[in-house]
Amino acid sequence: MVKVERGKSFHTHKGFVKFDDIIGKEWGCNLMSSLGFRFSVLKPILRDYIMKSARETQINYPKDIGLIVMFSGIGPGSVVVEAGTGTGAMTTALAHYVKPNGKVFSYDIREEFQRTAEKNLRRAGLIEFVELKSKDITVGIDENNVDSVILDLAIPWVVIPLAYSALKPSGTIVSFSPTIDQVVKAVEALHENGFIDIQTVECLMRGMQVERGKTRPDTLMTAHTGYITFARKALKL
Repeated sequence: MVKVERGKSFHTHKGFVKFDDIIGKEWGCNLMSSLGFRFSVLKPILRDYIMKSARETQINYPKDIGLIVMFSGIGPGSVVVEAGTGTGAMTTALAHYVKPNGKVFSYDIREEFQRTAEKNLRRAGLIEFVELKSKDITVGIDENNVDSVILDLAIPWVVIPLAYSALKPSGTIVSFSPTIDQVVKAVEALHENGFIDIQTVECLMRGMQVERGKTRPDTLMTAHTGYITFARKALKL
């Protein structure tokens, strides 16, 4: 994913492409490089802004982001609390789905990560739907009556009581954890704090090499990245 600027070129091992030959053309147009290879100009989609962004931390993969968004139930107008921001991969997806009148409040204690996240969000055109908060969420959540709380941090069980207070009734909480020990502690905290419909899943993604008579699964696959735990807030008796 490159920024097109007048008077400049994009250089590759298959030759270079002049940006002046692209400006003013339609998305999907084709042009030839200096070495005679065809290049196609495609509009970036959400996956591109996530996978090809600047990063200083491990990011969530689209396979996990898709599940997190679906089970969170968020959509246009939703108010979401997220922790931690990292370099903004999950934040970018959340902002995309809550626009045009929703908001994501994203907490992280590392200001340098949030600076990178801000750049990535601006690049994706989504910064206006996010408020980046340089704050330790384990100390407290400023927002209330929110639709969903999304957690990607080492000690989610500490935040779960705070999330219960911040969520509106029937609101959702989603926690992403790389280890099963974290999951067990989180699920115990969910039970103790009035959450219901608790479930944990793991998503594995295997690509396919497709060619007539030779179709088979890819040798390499994106297997374990983390466990995703979902739950809903019920009012306490």
